[in-house]
This record gives sequence, structure tokens and C-alpha cells, in this order.
Amino acid sequence: MILKPRLEDLKIIGFYLGKIILGLACAMLLPVILGLCFWELNPVLDFSIGIVITVIFGLLLCKICYTQKDLNWMQGMVVVSLSWIAAMILAAIPLYLSGHWKFFLDACFETMSGFTTTGLTLVQDLDHLSYTHNFWRHLGPFIGGQGIAIIALSFLLKGTSGAFKVYVGEGRDEKLLPNVINTSRFIWLISVTYLIIGTIVLGVVGICIGMKPTNAFFHGACIFMAGFDTAGFAPQSQNILYYHSLIFEVITIAIMIVGSLNFNFHYQLWMGNRKETWKNIESRTFFISIMLTFFIVAIGLNQLGVYPQAIALFRKGFFQLISAHTTTGYMTIYAKQFINDWGNLALFGLICAMALGGCICSTAGGIKMLRVGIIWKALKQDLKKIIMPESAVIMEKFHHIKDVFLEDKLIRSALTITAAYIILYILGALVGMFYGYPFLESLFESTSAAANVGLSCGITDTAMPAVLKITYILQMWAGRLEFMSVFTILGFLIATLEGK
Repeated sequence: MILKPRLEDLKIIGFYLGKIILGLACAMLLPVILGLCFWELNPVLDFSIGIVITVIFGLLLCKICYTQKDLNWMQGMVVVSLSWIAAMILAAIPLYLSGHWKFFLDACFETMSGFTTTGLTLVQDLDHLSYTHNFWRHLGPFIGGQGIAIIALSFLLKGTSGAFKVYVGEGRDEKLLPNVINTSRFIWLISVTYLIIGTIVLGVVGICIGMKPTNAFFHGACIFMAGFDTAGFAPQSQNILYYHSLIFEVITIAIMIVGSLNFNFHYQLWMGNRKETWKNIESRTFFISIMLTFFIVAIGLNQLGVYPQAIALFRKGFFQLISAHTTTGYMTIYAKQFINDWGNLALFGLICAMALGGCICSTAGGIKMLRVGIIWKALKQDLKKIIMPESAVIMEKFHHIKDVFLEDKLIRSALTITAAYIILYILGALVGMFYGYPFLESLFESTSAAANVGLSCGITDTAMPAVLKITYILQMWAGRLEFMSVFTILGFLIATLEGK
């Protein structure tokens, strides 16, 4: 028998959701400060309106649903799912007021794309967007990459034993430190430290290629926030192509790779454990997968003679491959070139890279390298069982921060999540085909949305059907949360409607 959620459940969910919404309102103060520095009064007014609405909504939830009780697993998962939807809607208000998004749905698409570190965009006339609104677009991935609920864990949910439920609900299950709140704060420490270094490096490069210092460091901060958090947003409509700089592209590649690595892996390196670089199954699988997918892309491009020179193949082919595999979405070509120039084989290699994605407990999306490594190990184990005598005991283990024995529950979990992603990719492609787009293009765009990549072959546009926009929003949301909290809220809704 399905039990209907109690009023107490709704109060607890509403209270903690309200706290997270108040955290979002605090984050909105940053673009206001920047807008005042640049004396952009209309954008500051847009964000002031957004902050007022967000604060009112958050305070009402905290007041009406006030409770001192902690979150259980179901409540924590539901809070996470709802917080991303609420953040999408509330964060879209100042963007829509700017007039650079034709519909409010487009502004919601933008904020969901940002928070989920996807990078697909529906902005109009990006090159004339204010510093204030542009900064908010890039701050979204920096918040979402670490996790919207991580804000609450770091600053608002001090001492709550339910913190781990919220942490896991956002697709993370590894604690760097014994306390999950300290883990969240360490993730912010890593991110802010890298942000400062990355902004300085990109800013200096920007000045060297002829940009004004203010613009150079603003672009540096935006590119780093979106690059490290594996989103594809850029301050200009030409994306990374705007800079026309090999050095800038090389640095961006490094940022994308660093951002797609496990935060636990970063922690080990910070603690001086350099051996983890080649011992870890995830980093090794990541390297092998990059080489294999680039091999497919290179063969496809070579067949068509698209980039005959090695430097062109690196800047156009390899850059796009790394952007796809790290699920970042930065581009040094125009969207339509994927269809007009690349050919089916190269496009297939890029789709595979997007689908596989980066590392778990990182800002990257996709199936994740640890799951791919576990499935490969399971396949090897099954082959050994076939080859070896029946009396032989076959035990496989792998190294991921520590030595781990390959158990059935790990294999089952990896296969379940992998299957869920594949189904999500296919469902999005079917919706695209329903609206008349070719199969390969539909699969490309669907995989990009569901794996939180942000590369586009031209389908994502303000003129595409509203149903397709909503489909991509749901794909980005489900892909970023890695399904568990999404399944929980679906079960919660069914229990609310049919429970007794």
C-alpha cells in the first residue's frame, strides 16, 4: 500500500526549500554589486525586482512551513529536485526583464542550462548584453556546478544530520572529509582558489591579445566559471572562436579537463597523493576514452579532408572533442559546421564523447568514467569466469581513491544509471524527430542536453517548438541530478495523488 505524504513531510520540505531559495537571493546580490560598479542602473533594477520576489517566496516558505525537524531520505531528495526547478524560475526573472530573451520560457531554459552546467543558450543579441546580466549567466554554472543545495550545506544547514541526503540528491556520493558540510566547504575552497588563478591567467592572456584590461579580466572570470564548471556559456556570441588565440584555446582545454575531474581526485592531489593520477580507474578510463573517441573523430574528419593541417585538426577537431567529453560545450567553430563539414562518422565520435562524459563527483555530466570503468571490469570478470575452470574463484578489484572489490551492487548501479542515460538520450532524439529534425542531428542535440554538454548543431534556437524546449529543460534537470532524486519526486507525486 502506498502511503500519502503527511502534512509534516510537506512542512519539512517547504522549510528547507525556503532556506535554499534565500541562499539563491543572496547569490543575486553579486550581479547587483557588479552592476553598480559599471553603473548599469536598469540591470540593477532587474535584479532588485528578482531579489525581492525571491526573498518574499523564500521567507513565506520558511515562515509557513517552520519546523525544527531534520530531513529524511525522501524529503531530502524532494527538496533537491524542487530547489532546481524553483531556482530555474526565480533566477530567470532578471534575465527576462532585460529584454534579451523573447519568452519567459527561454529565460527559464537559459537558467536551467546554466545551473545544470549545460551551456545551451536561447539569448538574443548576446554581444550587447549588459555586464550584469552576462555575469549572472556565468555565475549560474559556478553555483550549479558545485550544487545549488551545496550553498545550503555550506552556509545555511549548519549541524543538520540531513545534510548528507541533500548532498547525495545532487548526484554526489563521495565525502572528501568526515563531515559532509566540511566537504561542501572544501569544494568551494577548491573552486574559488581555481577561479582566482584562472581569472588572472585568462585576463593576462586577454590583454596580450589586445583586449582592454577591464574586458579581459571580466571575460577571464566568465570563461573560467563556465569552463571549470563545464558549461558552454561565453560572453560573446562567437564563443571561444571570438578570441582567435591558440594560447587562449590551450588554457581553456586545461580548464575544461580540470573541471571534469572528481573533486575527491582534486583533494588527493592537494594532499600530495600524486600516484592517484595513474592508479585511479576513473582517470585512466578518461584518458583511454578521450583517445578512442578522438581517433573516431580524426578518421571521420580525415576522410572528408576537413582539417588537413595538424594545427587546424587540434584547434577545431581536438578542441571540440575535449569540449564534448568534458561536457563543457565550448566551441571554436559555428554550430552548422557540425552538420555541413564534419560528416556522420566524426559526428558519431563526438556524440559518444558527450554521452560518456567526465568523472563522478565533478561538475561534468554524462554517464561518467567510473561507471564505464566498472562495466569494463565486470565484462573482464565474466570473460575470466568463462575461460577459467568452474572451481576457480574470480575476484576483480579496482582502485578509486582506495582499492575496491567489484561487487554485484556496484555493477548493478553502474548499469542502471547507464541505461537511464541512454534511454534519456533516445527519448529526446525521438521528440526532435517528431518535429521534423533528422535522426543524427536530433540525437546530437538530445545527448548534448541530457549529458549537460552544451554543444549545438543548430537545433537549439528561440524559434524551436516550446515542447522541445521543455524536453531539453527536463533532460538537463534529470541528467544533472543523475535520476535518483528525480525518481523520488515522481514517487512522491504519485503517493500524493494515489496514496492512502
